[in-house]
Amino acid sequence: MAKKVAIIGAGPAGLTAAYLLGKAQQEVVVFEKDPQYVGGISRTETYKGYAFDIGGHRFFSKSKEVEDFWTEILGDEMLERPRSSRIYYNKKFFSYPLVAMEALQKLGIIESGLCVLSYLQAKMFPVKNPTNFEDWVTNQFGKRLFNIFFRTYTEKVWGIPCKEISADWAAQRIKGLSLSSAIWNALFKPKASGGKDKVIKTLIDSFRYPKRGPGLMWETCRDKCIAMGVQVEMNCGAKGVHQEAGKWSITTTDGRTFEGFDHVLSSAPIRELIPSIQPQLEASGYQAAQKLGYRDFLTVVLICKDEDAFDDNWIYIHDPSVKVGRIQNFKSWSPYMVPDPAMACYGLEYFCFEGDGLWTSKDEDLIALATKEMVQIGLTKASAVVDGYVVRQPKAYPVYDHTYKENVEAIREALKPYPGIYLMGRNGMHKYNNQDHSMMTAMLAAKNIIAGEELYDVWNVNEDAEYHEGGLRGEEDTQKVVGRLVPKRVQ
Repeated sequence: MAKKVAIIGAGPAGLTAAYLLGKAQQEVVVFEKDPQYVGGISRTETYKGYAFDIGGHRFFSKSKEVEDFWTEILGDEMLERPRSSRIYYNKKFFSYPLVAMEALQKLGIIESGLCVLSYLQAKMFPVKNPTNFEDWVTNQFGKRLFNIFFRTYTEKVWGIPCKEISADWAAQRIKGLSLSSAIWNALFKPKASGGKDKVIKTLIDSFRYPKRGPGLMWETCRDKCIAMGVQVEMNCGAKGVHQEAGKWSITTTDGRTFEGFDHVLSSAPIRELIPSIQPQLEASGYQAAQKLGYRDFLTVVLICKDEDAFDDNWIYIHDPSVKVGRIQNFKSWSPYMVPDPAMACYGLEYFCFEGDGLWTSKDEDLIALATKEMVQIGLTKASAVVDGYVVRQPKAYPVYDHTYKENVEAIREALKPYPGIYLMGRNGMHKYNNQDHSMMTAMLAAKNIIAGEELYDVWNVNEDAEYHEGGLRGEEDTQKVVGRLVPKRVQ
């Protein structure tokens, strides 16, 4: 018997679930508050024919199930792109991943030697049980390299000292990487035949990418969902989420009410979702949701004459003298993003908090700032900039402070009396993850609904979009067989 499912949010998680449930002939309604775009932070916006991402989004996963999904949606519209990125530090550009001889030369023999000594010291006298970002990274790279290549950029991203950021974020985002592994990668490049599951994600040298940006993936997915009978409501946020007598209803921001849902799948920010649920959660869960933090950011798009072209997909800016944190080169992501081959399109990313000085600046002031900083870094001339555009993205990153984990756990506990609701995706679970992780949580929720029983706990998807049974540890416990997930009931 078909279930009726409400999905809040038409990002990667929401549309993945909608597509799979639609294929299984379930009755699905998707609620998306944006009036125009689907894809969430993985959308692609356009301005005068130029296309640009909200941050760059590589399509690379260790999960065959996710890779197969992308292929099923877009097929030949996916490009294989070379990865090219650098770090800007001390008025010099460093290749990233590390090129050993280049790094030695640009840091200088003395500084390089001090970095190695600092690394050896960290290995001999590591911080035991590191709980914050600074201590975790120092254990992996040494204090000196932490200060050179991690502190400035990380504090730009989060707006708080590295000591106040949970070590969970470092362990998740740079898993498996240390100074020794980075040098080994630089000197002895891993063979492609090693398999995706052996690759450190941050060191991959190629990835797939939709011809006209990640939005193409999710716009196509939406269209295929609609063709299967999925109802997609745009400009229609979920204002109220009400459970009564085992059924759910959704009251939308335009005043309508949709009733009779068996399940609700939400990728909305937890801090926004929890107050909308009725009956109201117990106080501990409700209050925990209000304590969760978010980091916002804005992208200043500069359309320039392609006079000083650089090949990088993106550049990390580790220089405290400028406010920009990262620069995207959309033409290097895909030439289809830029309609005129004589032009280039760059995205300068500024991390901020919604409502602060950067966020509330006038667009023309932000475009002037971005132009000044591009010139200061040496990536273009002011005379080459012909136009600009600003995109603001609230709640781009869930903050990993020292209390986020206990707050999320309190919310999970408080939701137990509300059967039929699933949290999924980045903001839906307050997990700083990549889109393949978001998609896998949606895939498992959809599998549970289709099966009519709880085969999987969506919270047991790790950062590599692999499913682990609760309480188990180690590679041998990963519940996979040739890329196919194994349900609990057949263990």
